[in-house]
Amino acid sequence: MKSEEKKKKLGEVGEDIAARFLLRNGYKIRHRNWRFVHKEVDIIAEKDNQLIIVEVKARTDEGFSRPDEIITRKKERFLIEATDAYIRKYEIDMETRFDVIFVFFSKGKPSVEHIEDAFYPTL
Repeated sequence: MKSEEKKKKLGEVGEDIAARFLLRNGYKIRHRNWRFVHKEVDIIAEKDNQLIIVEVKARTDEGFSRPDEIITRKKERFLIEATDAYIRKYEIDMETRFDVIFVFFSKGKPSVEHIEDAFYPTL
């Protein structure tokens, strides 16, 4: 399998694990891979009357741990714009939170780290 194919497959598996993690923890999944313009939001969920936008990052090593190393300002801007479009489209009136879920694979076994409020919407 080519490197890009492996990365895509790892991302898909990571998103599946993240979605199951959220469901087990009382979240309702509204959408997965919601498309906006030419990109997508990994998971849009809700819990406790909050809309939660989740960016999933899957890696095979633990060479990083801080969301600011992974979520660039450009990615933040995209997520904020996509969230605004989502809220308008579905006429949502809830507080919104931006989370990151890291799925680390070590020796084939996944572990999940959920960072709530990973960043705040400032443009």
